[in-house]
Amino acid sequence: MMKMEMDPLVAASNVYKFLGENSRVRVLEVVFRPGDFAKMHHHPDHVLYAMSHGKMRLTSDGKTQEMEIKAGSVLFLDAQDHEAKNIGNTTLDLLVMELKK
Repeated sequence: MMKMEMDPLVAASNVYKFLGENSRVRVLEVVFRPGDFAKMHHHPDHVLYAMSHGKMRLTSDGKTQEMEIKAGSVLFLDAQDHEAKNIGNTTLDLLVMELKK
């Protein structure tokens, strides 16, 4: 079980919103306005669906990468701790589906 302060709904409550869950998946909406920052948090294996286009800086394990995310794209991500910032000039609206083990 992850530490409460690493749960995105706690650590990054400024951008994460709970949508629903069952025994196999938890679904979150993430709305990053330009300049919004999500403090370090944890996700198990997860799938991200982009409802809008935007540019994000993701920092994980001391490595930083900039990502251009296209509306309608799907990303499959392994379990990780990361922090994120919207570095673009558009609001980035994402659905995150965390897989439960």
